[in-house]
Amino acid sequence: MSEVTKKRPEFRNIHITQLANYRLPVAGYISILHRVSGALMFLLLPVVFYFLDQSLTSEDTFNYFRDVMSGWFAKLVILALAWAFLHHFFAGIRHLAMDYHIGLEKQSSRNSSIAVLVASLLLSALVALKLFGAF
Repeated sequence: MSEVTKKRPEFRNIHITQLANYRLPVAGYISILHRVSGALMFLLLPVVFYFLDQSLTSEDTFNYFRDVMSGWFAKLVILALAWAFLHHFFAGIRHLAMDYHIGLEKQSSRNSSIAVLVASLLLSALVALKLFGAF
C-alpha cells in the first residue's frame, strides 16, 4: 500500500519586505499599539512635567501656557496623549486578565482585542469632543 502524504507548509521568519503582505490578527495590532502608546507616554512625560512645573511658577506663566494649550496643535497632542493613556490602560487590563488565564482562547482573545480598540477609540472621541468644544 502506498501512503499519500501531504507536504506540510514550512514556516520561516518573515523578511522585512514581506511585512506589507503579512496579516496580523486583531490581537497582534492591539499588542503593537500597546507598545506604541506606552512609548508615547514615556517619551512625552518629561515634556508634560516641564509644562506643569513652568505653569506653577507664577500666574503669568500659567496664563501663557493656558493660551498655548488652547491652540489646535496642542489640543491634538493632548488628544494623542489621552488616546495613549486610554489604550494602554484597557490593553493593560486585557493583559492582566490573560495572566490569570482568562480569555486565552482564540475567539475570546479576538473579542477582548476588539473591545480594547472600541473602548479606547470611543473614549478618545469623547475627549476630542470635550477638547474641541462640543460640550
